[in-house]
Amino acid sequence: MSKSTFSVLGADLKVKGDIAASADLHIDGRVEGDVSCTNLVQGESGEIIGAVKAESARLSGTVRGTIAVRNLVVLKSARIFGDVHYDSLTIEQGAQVDGRFAPRAAEDDATVVTLAAS
Repeated sequence: MSKSTFSVLGADLKVKGDIAASADLHIDGRVEGDVSCTNLVQGESGEIIGAVKAESARLSGTVRGTIAVRNLVVLKSARIFGDVHYDSLTIEQGAQVDGRFAPRAAEDDATVVTLAAS
């Protein structure tokens, strides 16, 4: 059995480019690019400018881009600018979201309907 790994991008770190992690990721710094990982934890100082894809995400910083996760927790300090696709969603009072929410199943169903209509 492989050990679980956990990667941290500190508050002083700025990354330009996509990040793909096969493990858990904690972001306190700034990422200009898409982020893909198993579990994402974003600190209050974290900023992501790009798409986020993960099994689960706990967001408390700023995200400017589309979010697609199975289990999403949006904490009160979070600021999200973009559409959110989820299976399970928890939002703390005070969080700010400028975008649309849609269950991922509805997104998949729309694709099927569009393909069937073609």
